[in-house]
Amino acid sequence: MNLVDRVKNILLQPKTEWAVIEPEQTDPKTLYTGYICILALIPAVASFIGTAFIVSFFAGRIGLGFVVGAAISQYVLGLVMVFVVAFIADALATSFDGQKNLNQALKLTAYAMTAAWVAGIFTIVPILGWLLSLLGSLYSLYLFYLGAPVMMKVPEPKAVGYTVVVVLVAIVIGIVIGMINASILGMGAVGMMGGMR
Repeated sequence: MNLVDRVKNILLQPKTEWAVIEPEQTDPKTLYTGYICILALIPAVASFIGTAFIVSFFAGRIGLGFVVGAAISQYVLGLVMVFVVAFIADALATSFDGQKNLNQALKLTAYAMTAAWVAGIFTIVPILGWLLSLLGSLYSLYLFYLGAPVMMKVPEPKAVGYTVVVVLVAIVIGIVIGMINASILGMGAVGMMGGMR
């Protein structure tokens, strides 16, 4: 299935699409290069455009090096977080009477993230865009919940708990990774901003 059809189907008819995705033998490399890497560009590029052009217009000059560094960092961390969430989903599956299968967990995570990535286009617009992006992220949680029984064989009554625990653990890890990234980016920002003046 091509990228556009998969995006459209997972967003508009997720219950049917999870049943199609489940038996597919998509290896992690193909999933990353043919889907994850492409869609994860949407919020990174949108944030770059929003920050570089719109925010800098209203908030004064922001060093281009800082903006580029932030966009690249956001993109790379987004790719890493997909695997981290998949790893967590795989590790926790048996605790909710599901089946461990890292490849299925990666497919579950990647395709569930579709809504958040697509909604990331709205981050071009400051403030309002972030709210719309948040709605996309919430829909991604719903997609994960719908896919958990299909992909990880978690019984439907336990799918809500499984989704909540996976998300909470992922948020904690995401905060830690974000803090490390912010400190690295923050230390480099002074040099990058100074170099662009």
